[in-house]
Amino acid sequence: MSVDMIAPEWMHSQITAAEYESWSEEQCAGIEIVDGMVVVSPSASKRHNRLARILANALDAAAGPDWNADTDFDVRLQDVPLTNRLPDVVVYRADTIDVSPTLPEHVLLVVEIVSPGSETTDRIVKFEQYARAGIPFYWRVELTLAGIPVVYVYLLDSASGRYRDSEVFTGLVKATVPFPVEIDLSGPW
Repeated sequence: MSVDMIAPEWMHSQITAAEYESWSEEQCAGIEIVDGMVVVSPSASKRHNRLARILANALDAAAGPDWNADTDFDVRLQDVPLTNRLPDVVVYRADTIDVSPTLPEHVLLVVEIVSPGSETTDRIVKFEQYARAGIPFYWRVELTLAGIPVVYVYLLDSASGRYRDSEVFTGLVKATVPFPVEIDLSGPW
C-alpha cells in the first residue's frame, strides 16, 4: 500500500514577517525561518536541554538587573527575507521582556550548543548571521567525546563586523565578558 505525502504549502514558499506573526505559538515552536523558508529542527536531547538550562540560569544570575537570560524564543535577525533564529540561550535587555519580536539590538549574547546535525549551522552559518546582525557576543558550546562541554567565546569586532576569538573553557567557565560569570560544567551529566 502506498501513501502519497503532500507537504503543506508553507514548506514550498517563502513566508513574510506578517505571515509568521499571524501564526500561533504552537506553529512557531521548534522552527527557525531562514531566508523566508521554514526550517524544522529535530528535538534536542535531554543533555542538550539540561546544559542550556544550566547556562541560562548561571548567565541570568550573573547578568545583573539590566539583562535577562533565557531559552526557547526567537531572535529576529532580519525582516526581508525573514530570518528568525532560535538560539539555545539568549541574554537580552531586561527592559525588552515584553517586546516582540526580539531584535538584535535587544541582545547581548547568544549561545548555541552544537548537536549532531547542527555542526555546520552553529560553527559557520549562525556564527556569520549573528555577527552580521551586530550581536556583541557569541558562545559556541561543543561536547567532547567524554561529554565535557567546551565553551568558545567570541567578541564582535565592530570595525570588521566579524567575531574574533576570545577565550576557550573546558569544564569550568570563568568568563569576563560580557560580564563576569563562573559556571561549573564539569558534570556529572
